[in-house]
Amino acid sequence: MDAQRFLSVVRGREDEWLNCYEFYPEQGSRKESRDKFMKRVKLVVAYDGTNYCGWQLQPNGVTIEEVLNRALTELLREPIMVIGASRTDSGVHARGNVAVFDTENRMPADKICFALNQRLPEDIRIQSSEEVPLSWHPRKANCIKTYEYKILNRKIAMPLERLYSHFCYFPLDVEKMRQGAAYLVGEHDFKSFCTVRSQAEETVRTIYSLDVTRDEGDMITIRISGSGFLYNMVRIIAGTLMKVGMGVYPPEHVEEILEARDRQQAGQTALARGLTLVNMEYEKELPRWWHSQNRHWNYHILQSHIKDEKTAFFLVERCRDEEWERLLRRTIHHAFQNGAELVCVADLEKGRLKSGDRYGYYVIEGRDSISVETALLLLDEEEQKEIQKIGSPTSEEWFGAVDGGKQEA
Repeated sequence: MDAQRFLSVVRGREDEWLNCYEFYPEQGSRKESRDKFMKRVKLVVAYDGTNYCGWQLQPNGVTIEEVLNRALTELLREPIMVIGASRTDSGVHARGNVAVFDTENRMPADKICFALNQRLPEDIRIQSSEEVPLSWHPRKANCIKTYEYKILNRKIAMPLERLYSHFCYFPLDVEKMRQGAAYLVGEHDFKSFCTVRSQAEETVRTIYSLDVTRDEGDMITIRISGSGFLYNMVRIIAGTLMKVGMGVYPPEHVEEILEARDRQQAGQTALARGLTLVNMEYEKELPRWWHSQNRHWNYHILQSHIKDEKTAFFLVERCRDEEWERLLRRTIHHAFQNGAELVCVADLEKGRLKSGDRYGYYVIEGRDSISVETALLLLDEEEQKEIQKIGSPTSEEWFGAVDGGKQEA
């Protein structure tokens, strides 16, 4: 099959292709043979997005994904379909997007980047290539994504910067922009900063850092790092902070926009050309504790027992009733995604947990269950002291969250 015909067949089916094992469900020997020689290769991809209709395959325009698929298919002489970690929009740039693909070709993984760059246009370059486990998925692994948004803030535009920054002739107060940005750091519901066209079921995200700086000249940089971002989230944040810098909004109004959970309350979506995906830093191991606190909730998760004992401990100090179900559903689900098979939960505020309650895919079982009782024995003396400082839950306040499907089985 030639590359062009292959691309026309697989458009829109990248997730099916990545799970290559599913292509041979009934052909045991062929599947085993394929698995034996298959390897998964991770690419770090840099590109100028000016001439492309974004990352993801589109029926009416050339995309980064399409160019990579074609070049890899020709290079490796087999149909290749990449999976991108971040599906950047039309006109957005990247220094370090990540993609993976599966191949049976014997070419060393670390040499693929050099051979592939010979077949790519000058505005796309592979920065590195390496082999990763067949189970590794760039969108399912925990990572910190960092973006930068550039604003050229001067009276007259500079043509040399037109493709990589947003031009704003109105003087911007960077200090006020910093003050407004501070309200967005942490775990929040970012529904106000998400396009209404988004298909995301959950709009809670975590921003680890958000800095606004001006260089010695006229360039303002908004640099933001987070666990993940909603559709157009970074560009809407940039548009909102520009309004703060202009004096349209006071800095404290950013918190009001955040709490409104209404897209119409935030600023405009800034132009795509000012946005660059800087890098993606994947976690090598889970942090021992995770803590999140805002005006709606305050909770802690002990994750040190997930890797070996498949168990997490989730303590809720405070949570508004209207947020309770969403908080448990997404936090328990995230713990299971990280490898937990049991999440011990304690509600230190109101005792809202009841045996048999369901939160998404997960069912609550009581303290008298063998799994919860056994899990509590895993806590060492130091962990017990740390938990006591948080809220000293009694043995009766601990419940367990298990996979509902497994329980029914």
